[in-house]
Amino acid sequence: MCVFYWVVKAILGPILRIVFRPWSDGTENVPKEGAAIIASNHLSFSDHFFAPLPLPRKVVFLAKSEYFTGRGLKGLVSKAFFSGVGQIPVDRSGGEASERALRTGLRVLAQGELLGIYPEGTRTPDGRLYRGKTGVARLALEARVPVIPCAMIGGFEFQPPGRITPRLGIRPGVRFGQPLDFSRYYGLEQDKIVLRALTDEVMYAIMKLSGQEYVDHYAQRPKVGVPLPLRHRGHERDGSGDAGSERADGEVSGLTGTAAAAEPADDLWQARSVPGPAATT
Repeated sequence: MCVFYWVVKAILGPILRIVFRPWSDGTENVPKEGAAIIASNHLSFSDHFFAPLPLPRKVVFLAKSEYFTGRGLKGLVSKAFFSGVGQIPVDRSGGEASERALRTGLRVLAQGELLGIYPEGTRTPDGRLYRGKTGVARLALEARVPVIPCAMIGGFEFQPPGRITPRLGIRPGVRFGQPLDFSRYYGLEQDKIVLRALTDEVMYAIMKLSGQEYVDHYAQRPKVGVPLPLRHRGHERDGSGDAGSERADGEVSGLTGTAAAAEPADDLWQARSVPGPAATT
């Protein structure tokens, strides 16, 4: 399937570049070899295509198993396509499924590959950046690899939730930040406080790259009739976007896309504290 990945990229790449004119920044921050985690915000379905497009390396993403379990011809085509482009199916039901997703990610990293994950666990419902889940921190500490913060720019406007066809007037972009080194925390992958702090540091780095408004609770799909807040600020190539939890049981469902339980309604759209870098020791 690795050959198919490069065949698909060789065919789709030029088409995507000509039709949508995507831009990229900071690709030099992604190591040319060796294992690393690319932790990205998740604005739209198109992120799967535009995030790895400017990179000369294959990026393996953990994808929801629904892409691989469809029936009939459509299901077979979907399974073949997502398998071929480097997606690995994971169960999003939480619990033991989250642990299996973690082990899958560790196997990818043990092979020296780039692993792409979305710490929020699902696509943003309104263009804002939501609280990350600690699977990204556990992976980084257990595999002992750096985390590359990644910001998708303009994707929410490019292909909003529920829209199949993208908007041609918007150029999607991707920005890669400098690697985050968590080697000072190796051996502490079972410490829930450390996992929360490192996850917040990752989300802070993504926020600085994307210019998104940060919301300190988990992403939820908006209820019908609930107005969407202002979209994120940073979506232009000129750099205007450089604005600049898991529960206490230490869940890792940020790997599988499982959303946490809903918070009180009066808190649903309230922007709270902004995450900051973890303190050094």
